[in-house]
Amino acid sequence: MAHKIPKNPSVVMTTPRSSGNALQIDVQSEIGELEAVIIHTPGAEVENMTPKHAQRALYNDILNLQVAQKEYEQLEYVLEKVARTYQVKDLLVKVLENHREKITLVEKICRSENVSDYFDDLINLSPNKLATCLIEGLPARIDNLTAFLNDEYYALFPLYNFYFTRDASMAIGREVLIGKMANRVRLRESLIMDAIFSNEKLFHTSVINPYDADARPEALIEGGDVLVAREDVLLIGSGNRTSSQGIDFILSQLCARRDEGRKYVLVQQLPDKPESFIHLDMVFTFLDRDACMVFEPLILEDNRYETVLITVDNGRVARIKYVPDLLSGLKRLGIDLEPVVCGGREDEWTQEREQWHSGANFFAFAPGKVISYARNIHTVEELAKHGFEVVAATDVIAGKVHLKRMARCVVTIDGSELPRGGGGARCMTMPLRRKPVLWE
Repeated sequence: MAHKIPKNPSVVMTTPRSSGNALQIDVQSEIGELEAVIIHTPGAEVENMTPKHAQRALYNDILNLQVAQKEYEQLEYVLEKVARTYQVKDLLVKVLENHREKITLVEKICRSENVSDYFDDLINLSPNKLATCLIEGLPARIDNLTAFLNDEYYALFPLYNFYFTRDASMAIGREVLIGKMANRVRLRESLIMDAIFSNEKLFHTSVINPYDADARPEALIEGGDVLVAREDVLLIGSGNRTSSQGIDFILSQLCARRDEGRKYVLVQQLPDKPESFIHLDMVFTFLDRDACMVFEPLILEDNRYETVLITVDNGRVARIKYVPDLLSGLKRLGIDLEPVVCGGREDEWTQEREQWHSGANFFAFAPGKVISYARNIHTVEELAKHGFEVVAATDVIAGKVHLKRMARCVVTIDGSELPRGGGGARCMTMPLRRKPVLWE
């Protein structure tokens, strides 16, 4: 018997649950020692595009999948050395093994992407085949003239950007905020991550979903713009991918938590162009308790992009004011950071070239221990000047280097293909749990 999609799906706000094997989400900083992380190895979805469709897929070029996977393996193997890693597809398969959750997710996807006539085809697939289909794409049926004349090959587009797991969901404290994506080609990523974090057998958390909460249509939020500086301080980029209305939604969630004390939100306006500025973490990331990576022209120099400090206290926005820049705003809150300049300080062209290839996009797996692309040689050299020992990922994987025994270090991974997608190590990681940071 054919399944029918209800006209109005119920809205469920997830609350914390207890499950013996469920991991408790807890991220109170950008640099605390990593305990668990979600990643997604790029697969056929990355190759399921042509140059004609690259721009729609939010790419500037098409990738060589074989090379991209070899580069990604380095990131994956390093992360496995320091933390528990979860693959998106493995988690999705576990969700789809529950028939009720399978129906709910497929209903949402069919409705949001206007492919209700494919519902039965999808729901009858095994969990593994359905997960593959939802990630790699579903070719359209050619069973009538209209379908034959349609230029679109896919009924469900491949999730070209899913290896950037940072954007569709973000852990803030013990809660998970689902991203409200700026581009519809990424909407399914959010639906999948919502289903994963709403599964009580996988994770112990509260899920905040702007889609279910009827956030304003113009309210956009992506994880690359949201940085957890400290348990009481958020940094948020405001630009093409995260709107002021999206930040207002986050503020409303903070105001609803009256018993959690005073909170601060530092907002950094971002340029519309170039495309490499799409998220805050492309121009600013944390390296250590007292160090950060910056793209100097935007973060340190005078420009027209404002920085705003917002204080939330006793369930209300108590104060909003401009501050000179991110670093001075953080210093006022007791976080004093020394900036390390992406591309080095000597040449503006080098700064721009290396920022374009995610030279400011670092992922910290412990205080003072970070991962980045090896290709940004001037940025890596600048880190070495600041006391970071440069370590090749291949040496870590081979057991020649033991990260636990090291002080400050930067682990470099190959990056000729992966950066073409428009992101770096932070973009490709979604932390689930970190140890507390001793700030003193």
